[in-house]
Amino acid sequence: MNVFPDDFLWGVSTSAYQIEGASAAGGKGESIWDRFVRRPGAIVDGSTGDVATDHLARYQEDVELLRRLGARVYRFSVSWPRWFPTGRGRAAPAGAAFYDRLVDELLEAGIEPWVCLYHWDLPQALQDLGGWGQRDCAHYFADYAGAVARRLGDRVRTFFMLNEPNAHALLGHLVGMHAPGASDLATYLAAVHHQNLAVGLGVARLRTEEVGLRLGTIVQLQPVEAPHGPGGPREEDVAAAGLADAAYNRCSLDPLLLGRYPESVAGFFEPVARSGDDALIQQPIDVLGVNHYTLERVRAGGGPLGLEIVPPGPGEEVTLSGWRVAPHALERVLLDLRDSYGNPTVVITENGAAFGAAHAAGAAGSGAADRRRIDYFSRYLRAVADAIAAGCDVRGYLAWTLVDNFEWADGYTRPFGVVALDRATLRRTPKASFAYLRRVFGGGGLEPVD
Repeated sequence: MNVFPDDFLWGVSTSAYQIEGASAAGGKGESIWDRFVRRPGAIVDGSTGDVATDHLARYQEDVELLRRLGARVYRFSVSWPRWFPTGRGRAAPAGAAFYDRLVDELLEAGIEPWVCLYHWDLPQALQDLGGWGQRDCAHYFADYAGAVARRLGDRVRTFFMLNEPNAHALLGHLVGMHAPGASDLATYLAAVHHQNLAVGLGVARLRTEEVGLRLGTIVQLQPVEAPHGPGGPREEDVAAAGLADAAYNRCSLDPLLLGRYPESVAGFFEPVARSGDDALIQQPIDVLGVNHYTLERVRAGGGPLGLEIVPPGPGEEVTLSGWRVAPHALERVLLDLRDSYGNPTVVITENGAAFGAAHAAGAAGSGAADRRRIDYFSRYLRAVADAIAAGCDVRGYLAWTLVDNFEWADGYTRPFGVVALDRATLRRTPKASFAYLRRVFGGGGLEPVD
């Protein structure tokens, strides 16, 4: 059933560290993830991204999979340390040349390349200088972004600045479960602000590099709500949920789209924000990438913000990652963008789910786990269609992800791909969900679930 516009953009997303492999090839510098995965216990299965899906060597095979899938666009990230081994200064010719080849291969296959300039793999050399905890990092990012645009901008017309700066700041700089592994409130707040600044500086720089580029950035948005007891939610839990929403979702959205931090948390940023930063951050963008996976419930509790996360309860539908399956939450995100932020042009840049074990029987075909993935896609696509019908300006949907890959602290234990990966041989085998998305992409609408 065709319920999406004819010009709706279908595709998939990936990120450099999760798929490329070749972690030290071609003069590539060390990233914070190359360093972090060496920490004992940092990755649940002890794995690394040293090989990952070996995309650097097998990109032509992966582009052919994208062509067979019927993807109109492919969003990938450039590895900052593959381009600039130390984050600045002299570029590595082999790194830039790889992205030249990838872009040309995509265009030859009739697939539009979308570049994300940063997906969590900061050069370790910049981390040694303080990373996102230091203001200079935002300026280094703008220089790097300009260099990539000068090289690729004749063929790539859509650039996203950062991927999920809110998640990167939280997980890597406060919780400590992602690279660089920091657990400090001041570092977290600095990382939030300096990444926001990097978005503004990057957009401004690229406006000067190439005429006619389509520029944006990507945020992870997940509604936050208070748990409902027999008498409804407690007042203190509602307040905690509002604070969590401001601290996670709106600390990325509000500076970018409204020119200020949410009032409830603005005071936290006074030590790192400077006069004039609001204007630097609030650069006009052409598209907002929205990554969405779940919703969170929080209640009043301890910690620096006085709240705690409520895990899913018995009977709640969850993915292998333990994330709630709640398609209405995605529609809620899109309606909020319509009502609170002037209905910006949006593309869903990540949405998907981990189901099944990475090497389980049936993982490569029509097993029960993959049928759950198909059901997930179907229900979330219905939510997107409902949001469009309600007037939300959504122009595309990119599934996460193509091939089962390295999923950060979860290693290879969380298969999100519509293509199974045999880690011993690196053989790729399309799953039933691949065939389902191919029908969706080809038909421009919702497909019945078998």
